[in-house]
Amino acid sequence: MKGTLLAIILFVLTAIFLVIGYVSPIPSAVYFAGGKNLLQTPSTPEAAAGNIAYLIKVHRWEDAYNRLANKAQFSEGAFVRDVTGRYLSLRSFATLNKFDVTPLHESANNAEVLLHLHWSTVVGTFNSTRDVHLIKDGNSWKVDWPLFQEPHVPPQVIPMTYLRWTVIQPDSGDDWGAQNVAPPQVRIVDMRPVSRASGVVILGEMINQDVVPAWVSVRATLMGKNNSVIASAGSFDMISHKLLPKQVTPFMIRFPHVDLSQVTSVQMKPLAVLVQASASPVVEIVNQQFHPGANANLTGQLMNQSGEIVNFTHVLSTFYDKNGQVVWVAGEYVSRALLPGTPIDFNIPVPEDLAKQINSERTIVSTYSTGSPL
Repeated sequence: MKGTLLAIILFVLTAIFLVIGYVSPIPSAVYFAGGKNLLQTPSTPEAAAGNIAYLIKVHRWEDAYNRLANKAQFSEGAFVRDVTGRYLSLRSFATLNKFDVTPLHESANNAEVLLHLHWSTVVGTFNSTRDVHLIKDGNSWKVDWPLFQEPHVPPQVIPMTYLRWTVIQPDSGDDWGAQNVAPPQVRIVDMRPVSRASGVVILGEMINQDVVPAWVSVRATLMGKNNSVIASAGSFDMISHKLLPKQVTPFMIRFPHVDLSQVTSVQMKPLAVLVQASASPVVEIVNQQFHPGANANLTGQLMNQSGEIVNFTHVLSTFYDKNGQVVWVAGEYVSRALLPGTPIDFNIPVPEDLAKQINSERTIVSTYSTGSPL
């Protein structure tokens, strides 16, 4: 009897708390950033914008679309493609991790807020920002969604004159990487251990010295006193794995929670496998500029000069001091697909304490296209 009475009391209290939470929602942006599983009454612009972000987070596309003030201007499918990308890209597989809303301006019937969306992917995170306009409808606010106008690629014929290397295997049943040929000749041309608050970081560059393309990687082993192994790790995403002949790639290997004072030496092991590759697509880097000081970053634009859509793009930059020594390596994955002839911005942050040492930089682009034969 006592157990039944306790269960009833808990049920009633839970119902009361749910009603209170719905009628008197938390109005702060911190509430949204935490991703609470409750929608707010859209009595404020911040609440209305946060509701749309939450519905995007849980993939309730229809509910989000029906709450838009300007939904008559585009279809639900166009809204979904605007968020996830019209073409296959990193954005297509991203998950909205958290979000927050910053109010900018509010009048009697109109408001402006900044919607910050923080996405998670298998290769890290990226952020996007939407300047959102809202209008008041009675006692509620509705979002006037800023649809991103992604250009359509017109039908076109572009001659292909790029170099291409094809590997012919004597036995199609061989495992990938099991080749009866000598691996391409690669060499580490620079290596530098750096102490950071998070641990030790190994920076450097590697060159493909051969006349054939190579799939490369590099592994570092930190050695301590008495020739003991402290830790061993390999490069993952902070490297351009596919190198054409004579190409150079930076690399970065992180060793968290390791103090550089413990390290007596570093053993480096470059790895290379012969692969087929092509010199297309050609992605040009334009308007590149380094901005030192607080919030230091490298900005620029990527221009796809080929006739194919580039689905995944990785921008990698190497930063040098006045003596040409590597100071830092940083990169960014572009969240949208690169369309032919359409520039896309990139922004690579640089640690403020290292920015004052930087004298020059070199940027490369790694790409992958699903429609490519290679």
